[in-house]
Amino acid sequence: MSRKAEAPSAPVSFENAIDELEAIVRTMEDGKLPLDGALERYQRGVELVRHCQSALNAAEQKVQILEDGLLRDFPADGAPRNDD
Repeated sequence: MSRKAEAPSAPVSFENAIDELEAIVRTMEDGKLPLDGALERYQRGVELVRHCQSALNAAEQKVQILEDGLLRDFPADGAPRNDD
């Protein structure tokens, strides 16, 4: 009798996704997973990375709206720029 795993659900938050990713990395670095388990963990990691990237893109869009599109890069030395 084969057991089919349920599809993992989407993480509740960005922070939960990061925590789960860190746990996956630790498990995979341990090197004790069988190939099938490692592939499942890798696939879940890819899903989590995509979720995080989407969350970061959404946050960036919100910040751009809040800043009225005036986002600027910080200079390398960390000193504030006076471009106005």
